[in-house]
Parts: sequence; structure tokens; C-alpha cells
Amino acid sequence: MAASSHSLASSSFFSGSRKFSGSALTPRFSLPKSLLCRKIPGFAGGIISAQRCYSNCDPSDGQSNSGKKLLETIFVACTSVALSFSIYMADVDPASAFVVTSPRKLQTDELATVRLFQENTPSVVYITNLASRQDMFTLDVFEVPQGSGSGFVWDKDGHIVTNYHVIRGASDLRVTLADQTTYEAKVVGFDQDKDVAVLQIDAPKDKMRPIPIGVSADLLVGQKVFAIGNPFGLDHTLTTGVISGLRREINSAATGRPIQDVIQTDAAINPGNSGGPLLDSSGNLIGINTAIYSPSGASSGVGFSIPVDTVSGIVDQLVRFGKVTRPILGIKFAPDQSVEQLGVSGVLVLDAPPNGPAGKAGLLPTKRDAYGRLILGDIITSINGKKVSNGTDLYRILDQCKVGEKVIVEVLRGDQKEKIPVLLEPKPEES
Repeated sequence: MAASSHSLASSSFFSGSRKFSGSALTPRFSLPKSLLCRKIPGFAGGIISAQRCYSNCDPSDGQSNSGKKLLETIFVACTSVALSFSIYMADVDPASAFVVTSPRKLQTDELATVRLFQENTPSVVYITNLASRQDMFTLDVFEVPQGSGSGFVWDKDGHIVTNYHVIRGASDLRVTLADQTTYEAKVVGFDQDKDVAVLQIDAPKDKMRPIPIGVSADLLVGQKVFAIGNPFGLDHTLTTGVISGLRREINSAATGRPIQDVIQTDAAINPGNSGGPLLDSSGNLIGINTAIYSPSGASSGVGFSIPVDTVSGIVDQLVRFGKVTRPILGIKFAPDQSVEQLGVSGVLVLDAPPNGPAGKAGLLPTKRDAYGRLILGDIITSINGKKVSNGTDLYRILDQCKVGEKVIVEVLRGDQKEKIPVLLEPKPEES
């Protein structure tokens, strides 16, 4: 029986001829050594299946020729597909087929930020301001949250520093530490003019983690800073930014008196951040976050912090004496714009009560004569040789003086300049 001729030579993978032995029809193929040496998954199984199919064919069967041709065709097709697929898979780079990424290592600056947050978080507290209310029908008295803010641990004795406006009007105060334990707090003292307050809680000393105190005198614009606080009640939130400006001026939320040398930052400061710490990249306290400049009341990239050099002196006095003994001249002065209209530089004295330091020293206030004409009072131009151009300069110089100190006040009286010694007295008690 003549075997039908199938051209296997047309394939570059096959060579040789088919040989039949007895009733077993066993095709024998010769493959290139390069392919035989290559491990091709599934190919051996395909050959075995084809051989089994051929072994069941009887060459004496007249109807088997067409079946044999069909089986040969199927065998060649299956083998070619298996080879092609196996060769394709063998040529594919496993690394491009399955990409497994390892966890990314944190950069050096990221590690430093994480470490700073972890080390300083135990020093930051959450303050709740509770106010008493009375039910109009039952007359029962109950407490309702009036506000909240942030603060930080000052020392092991349980002193907590925050903003005065955070605790203003509170009948009861609660301080929550980082471990979520809550303590009732008492007010040690406050400075309305600088918006600083000190509280105290009765907590175990091992829970008190005082924040590291830094220096604000040598800060630079562009220096990286970090703020930790509780904005919108979200405790221990970290925001980062830079120092955007130095020696800014804002008004106290309580008295309206200007606070000088304030730090400006673009670190996000939102409601609830008030009283929280502003830290340098070493984790040292450089300011108290106290205000934002925003029409909406939320962070707009302009936040302000009271510098730590100012805060330290205030806190020390509050802890020791329960109050700040700040010296005063005992005058009321005109708005800066009024003096500018006169074409002079200085502070115009509107009133100098006779029982105050300036009145006792002989400074003249503004008054009207018998005909109703305005007679200008003394215009203060310097104190102890330091120029006074406006009210801000006056406050800044007085903040550097002490109660009981005698200062030389230079004034412009009419067309004449005079130097008048004034003995500074303490500011009256604040309520």
C-alpha cells in the first residue's frame, strides 16, 4: 500500500520520511537539536496522544486511508501549534510577564518626618471647652461643648500651654492626652494681650512628655516647619510647610492689642489647631499656632504662630505668679492714621490720667481750650533712645521693660522736644 505523500519538508521544524511497521502506524520525525534540547511544556503529552491515536488504526482497513490522512493532518496541525506556542512562551521574558514590586523604602526626609511626629505626638493634647447652660423649663444646669483646641505639655508637673481664646469663657475644661485618657484642668493663669494661657492637670508624671523647647530668634524664611494639632476634632494631625515670613503683626483675639514678631507659615492651620505647637525640623518648639488669615475661616496658606521666645517668658511668669506683670505708661493714644495726617512721626497722647505713670510724670494729654479749639497733647517720639513711630513700636519697647523701671520718654510738645523720666507701673489686674 502506497502511503500518501504529505509534504512535511515545507516546515523548517521537520525532516525525514514516515515509516510504517506492521499494523502499527508510527510516524517518525526528526527535530532540530536546538528544539529537542529545549524543554517545551505540553509537547511530550501531545506526541503520546497522537501515537495512541495512530496505534489504534488498522492498515488493512480500506476505510482507514482517509482516516489516516485526517489523523496525520490533525497531528501535524496540533504539533505545529504546540511548538509555536511553546517557542513563543520560551522567548518571552518572565520578568515582563509577571511584575512583582517590593515595598518602597522611605526616603531620608520622610523617615525624619515620621520620627518627628512619633516623638512629639505624646506631647500634644486635645482641649475641650465646656460652658454651663440652664434649661429654661426644668432649670437644670448642664454643660455643653463650647469649643475645642490644642495644647502641649510644658513640664512634668502637668502644666499645659495653649491659646487664651481656646479657654475663654469656659466653666469647665477637659484635657485629653495622646493615650486618650482625659483629665479635668484648672486655669493657672493667662495673658490676654499675647493670647497665651497655662492650664494644669493632675496626671501621673510618667504620662507627662514635655515638648522640647527651641529658639525663635534665629529663624529664617524658607525654613521647614511642622504643625501638630486637632483640626476639626481630628486628633494628632500633622501638617508641614515653611516659614513664609517673620516679624509679622497680628491683633490679640481677646484684647485687640497687637502681638509683634509673629511667625507666618503656609503649614495648614485650621480651626482646632489653635494652641498647638509649631516645630522646626529637629522637633523643637518654635511657636504656638494661634491664628489664620482666611475669609472662610479655614486654612488658606497663611497661618500665624506666636514665637517661643515670647511664650517662654509669659509661661514662666504665669507658672510662678499666676499672672503677667507687664509694665504700662498709663496713656491712651490716637490711631496711627491721625498722627500721619499731622505730618509727624510718633504716638499722640490723647489721655494721661493723673494717677497713672505718665500723668504723674507730667505728660500732657490732648484737650480743648475755652473756645473749643483742639490743643494737641505730647507726641512720644522715643523711649530710652529707641524710636517710636507708631503704637506698635510703643508696645514692643514696653514689652522689653520691667515693672518699676524708670525710662526716658522723649516727646514733641508744640515745637519743642522734651525728655521726661517716667516710672513704669504694673498693668491693672485682668479679669
